[in-house]
Amino acid sequence: MKFLAITSCPNGIAHTYMAAENLQKAADKLGVGMKVETQGSIGVENEFSEEDIAQADGIIIAADKHVDKSRFVGKKLLVAGVQDGIRNPEALIEKLVHGDVPVYQARPGQEPSGGSGRQQPAKQNQIYRHLMSGVSYMVPFIVVGGLLIAIALSIGGEPTPGGLQIPEGSFWKIVESLGGAAFTFMVPILAGFIAFSIADRPGLAPGMIGGFIAANGSFYGSEAGAGFIGGIIAGFLAGYVALWIKKWKVPKAIAPIMPIIIIPVLASLIVGLAFILLLGGPIAKFFEFLTSWLASMQGTSSILLALILGAMISFDMGGPVNKVAFLFGSAMIGEGNYEIMGPIAVAICIPPIGLGLATFLFKRKFHDAERESGKASFTMGLFGITEGAIPFASQDPLRVIPSIMIGSMTGSVIAMIGQVGDRVAHGGPIVAVLGAVDNVIMFFIAVIIGSFVTALMIKLLKKDVVQPQFASANGAIAEDKASGKDNAKADSEISPANEAVASPAAEPATKSPTAEQHKPISKLTDIISLDLIETELTATSRDGVIDEMIGMLQADGAISSASEFKQAILNREQESSTGIGMNIAVPHGKSSAALVPRVVFGIRQDGVDWNSVDGTAAKLIFMIAVPAENRDNEHLKILQMLSRKLMDDNFRDQLLQVQSKQEAYALLDEIR
Repeated sequence: MKFLAITSCPNGIAHTYMAAENLQKAADKLGVGMKVETQGSIGVENEFSEEDIAQADGIIIAADKHVDKSRFVGKKLLVAGVQDGIRNPEALIEKLVHGDVPVYQARPGQEPSGGSGRQQPAKQNQIYRHLMSGVSYMVPFIVVGGLLIAIALSIGGEPTPGGLQIPEGSFWKIVESLGGAAFTFMVPILAGFIAFSIADRPGLAPGMIGGFIAANGSFYGSEAGAGFIGGIIAGFLAGYVALWIKKWKVPKAIAPIMPIIIIPVLASLIVGLAFILLLGGPIAKFFEFLTSWLASMQGTSSILLALILGAMISFDMGGPVNKVAFLFGSAMIGEGNYEIMGPIAVAICIPPIGLGLATFLFKRKFHDAERESGKASFTMGLFGITEGAIPFASQDPLRVIPSIMIGSMTGSVIAMIGQVGDRVAHGGPIVAVLGAVDNVIMFFIAVIIGSFVTALMIKLLKKDVVQPQFASANGAIAEDKASGKDNAKADSEISPANEAVASPAAEPATKSPTAEQHKPISKLTDIISLDLIETELTATSRDGVIDEMIGMLQADGAISSASEFKQAILNREQESSTGIGMNIAVPHGKSSAALVPRVVFGIRQDGVDWNSVDGTAAKLIFMIAVPAENRDNEHLKILQMLSRKLMDDNFRDQLLQVQSKQEAYALLDEIR
């Protein structure tokens, strides 16, 4: 028998190749053919040919990120997480051998068993993921509707005592009606794609039907519909009902029509009746109360609302808190209340614009890479992409997040006081340029003031960066230009401690970071040294070990900021534990704080709790530092070899038995 496998993890650095190695070893042990395609940070390797796929008896996808399955129609396909590929490779292969896996068909609702059918982001909140799926499909309808209405009003509108009105029978009235039609899809699309995210295609029709009922109060005797709140409830209800029906065991003769007839019909009936008879009325009353309360907000209460919305939008920069406020403003557009989305539209763009402005005005607060990111952040802000602020916030959250929140709250309040309205579910100057904003002058005043407030808060809260010093060929210290010192001045400031740094013995400090980032790497010991090996780690906790190993990197001159690099490590740990089992942990981070590719190796004989998938304590710990600016992939290739070597039981045993750094270095030197 011949099988194929694909492995991939979110970062594509370690787990991808460990799973590949274990699947290959398990296949060899079981006497079956196996070819493994890896989709890691350096791209696709060992890619399948059409002939490979045609000859394969089955395919395994062991991944925690999306993998295209369209190549495998008509083949037995088993989907699992990357940890299953590492920990249970034999079980996955045996499932294929015993024929316990269905053939993958690109038909509505049919997904392979043995996995989720779709890749589940590790440790991600599934409710949030389903909600964001619906929101992402809904937003284009709101944008189209809002822009069409805004264009129709700005060009074809005529002043009246009640505001701009478009004459009946005119061309622009037709354009306005098209925009209105787009709005009618908002709630059904939201509900439909929430259900689709939960139950795949069988959930789509019930979700959209439930969303349509939620948006039309006439079904349950209410003048007002249940709005976006009802749409969210309808989407989740439809999705989980469809998912429940999908799990029914039915005769083989009925199975083919389950996803296209039985599941959609039954789920639509259940959701529709539930909304008409039970849920619709109460939800509609609550939504009606909420809308009336917001419309009545004036004076100090409206300022409080603006403060809350501004804080929510900037707090997590596109995350769940941001999306709650954004969705709220979008729903108010559908209700004809544009003055809620106005302050939100201002708050959306202030974090990236304000941080970009700060990198221009206060350069000493940022590293070179951050100043380059500032240009991109500023541009993203112009187009209303709050996520442009994330790189800055992830590196220094305690200072950056309060700064952008205060800036967004300031801009939001100014917009609320200035009665800025926005007819499109989007933010940034782009919506003002396209004519979707009411009171454009106040909109730009709010954006400018809020952005400057953010930049000034950065100046007040953020410390000046300490530019790293690197020794030149003649031993003189050359500082980064942004430090404001020239080489001659640096020469005069060499202290005994700096002399030690500049000495030839400290090899990492004798090369510029740019040169090392692009230095060809042929073996692991090209990016590890005796100073980066510790055979007797003293820390007794995961975070303690991380701090201890980061200290080694800092002493080596491989990182510019211990706190920034630690945040990158912890961000990766939040995605999923890097404790891969078998007494191994591979914490890793890609960060602008990493100046050169480095690996730190440590041993803790008693082990450290790393929340490993198999419950074993981490005794062999490899910390990987990858520069954010690195454009080459040699170090990643070495890390592949390391990851695969760690799957060798004898190699792990030998590492655990070393008595000195020299012995460990000699073993690691074999990885090439």
